[in-house]
Amino acid sequence: MDIILAGPGRAGSAVCIAAKRAGHRIVAVAGRTPETVQRAAQLLDAIPLRLSDELPPADLLVIAVRDDVIADVAARIRAPHVDAVVHLSGLTPVDALMPLQRAGAAIGVLHPLQTLPAPEAGAEALAGSWMAVTTSDERLRNTLEVLADSLGARPFTLPEAARAVYHAAAAAAANGTAAALAIAEELFTAAGVPFDAARPLVDAVVANAFGIGPRAALTGPIARGDVGTVRAQLASVEERAPEELDRFIALGRLISDIAGTAELFEEVWWTS
Repeated sequence: MDIILAGPGRAGSAVCIAAKRAGHRIVAVAGRTPETVQRAAQLLDAIPLRLSDELPPADLLVIAVRDDVIADVAARIRAPHVDAVVHLSGLTPVDALMPLQRAGAAIGVLHPLQTLPAPEAGAEALAGSWMAVTTSDERLRNTLEVLADSLGARPFTLPEAARAVYHAAAAAAANGTAAALAIAEELFTAAGVPFDAARPLVDAVVANAFGIGPRAALTGPIARGDVGTVRAQLASVEERAPEELDRFIALGRLISDIAGTAELFEEVWWTS
C-alpha cells in the first residue's frame, strides 16, 4: 500500500513506521513545520511536503494532526489522486473528513487503542494492540482491517455513535490507572519503599482484571469491608503524606462504590 502521512507527530509517525516495517511504502510526509517534516521524511524514506502542496497519488492518506484542526486540514489539503483518507482520532467524527469525500476519496477512522509516547516505541507497541475502524465504506473497511492486520494489530468495527463513549472508556482505562498509580507512588515514597516494588502487584492485578473481571479482581480492606484497617490507613496517610489525603479518600470512595461496600464506609469518608 502507498501511504501519505499528514502530520508527522507521535501517533502518525508510529503508525507509519510500523507500516513501513510491514512492507508498505510511505510516499510522502506533509506538515506545517519544515524541520519536523524533514526528519520524518528521512526516517520513513518519503518525500517531504507542505500541507499546502498537492499530494501525490496514494492508496491511503493518514491525517494525524490535533483533533481540533482535523476538519481544517481536511478542508485545505489537496489530494485529488488519493483513494482513501483516515484520521487517527478516537473521538473526532468521520464527517470531519467530508471535504475529501466530496473530492472523491473514501473516508474513515483508524484509531490505535494504545498509548504512543514516541514514534519508535509507539510503533513497537502497536503489535498486539486493538485498532478501531469506523467507516461506512465497506471497501475501505476491508483495506483498514488488512492494514491493521499487517501491523500485528487487532482491528474491530466501531460504530460512529459509540465513538465518544469508547473514547471515555479508553481515557478511564489509561489515565485512571495512571492517576491511581501516581497516588500510590507518593505513598510508597512516604513509606521509604521504591515505587518499583509495586510492579509485580500491579501486573497481577491487571492480569486478574482481564482474567476474572475488574470488580472480581478488587481485593483489600475496602473490598472486604474492613473499616478499622481503612481508618488506620487514613490516619497514616494524614500523618506521613497529608497532601495526598483528599485524593486517597476520593479513590477510596470510588473503590467502595464499585465494590458494593459504600454504606460501610460512608461515615469513614465524611469524618476523615
